[in-house]
Amino acid sequence: MKAGEDLKQAVARPMSFLQTMRAVAWSFFGVRRGADYEKDVAQLNPVHVIIAGILGAVLFVVVLVVLVQWVIGSGIAGA
Repeated sequence: MKAGEDLKQAVARPMSFLQTMRAVAWSFFGVRRGADYEKDVAQLNPVHVIIAGILGAVLFVVVLVVLVQWVIGSGIAGA
């Protein structure tokens, strides 16, 4: 089987983007059961995983920036 065919099969996997986001979110926390991991490996679309990972990382950074701005603005950090 050619590499291009492998990629076409992987991209055609059945899990939705929302299911992929949920799997990536659990992965960010580091809590994933072995059986769920095996199911994800077989069914997740790799393009969805990359997009979900980038979105998750951006969201994480935005939340940290907002949190730091709030702490600095509230005066808690200067006490």
